[in-house]
Amino acid sequence: MIYRMDHVGVVVEDLAAAVAFFVELGLELEGEAAVEGEWVDQLVGLNGVRADIAFVRTPDGHGRVELSTFHTPVATSPAPREPVNTPGIPRLTFVVDAVDAVLDRLRAHGAELVGEVAQYGDTYRYCYVRGPAGVIIGLVEELS
Repeated sequence: MIYRMDHVGVVVEDLAAAVAFFVELGLELEGEAAVEGEWVDQLVGLNGVRADIAFVRTPDGHGRVELSTFHTPVATSPAPREPVNTPGIPRLTFVVDAVDAVLDRLRAHGAELVGEVAQYGDTYRYCYVRGPAGVIIGLVEELS
């Protein structure tokens, strides 16, 4: 039995830029830390890990995203930039107050619209953007 989902983790190349992106989206910085040592090596299955992490949380306090950047060992390939229908490609979706306004703010942080802003009846407006390290972020505006 599980109790709750604790967080989602995303590895990024530029931790400061990723934190700025998610703070602009409306998440709050919870804390930052440097991690290394045997316990981290055991956890991630790599040797000699040295990484920096930051946690950001949704304003309601129920959702958290761990952002991490690895200094060692060096990654062997870049982040995937696959289409949204590729199996295994994660999407993080957030309910926002106004899709267009949030999209405009995130573009200043490098966000790229994946398709178009679409409207589903009178229920919601929805779009996907690529954020830090190409992660796909859904933005949903509830209309009713």
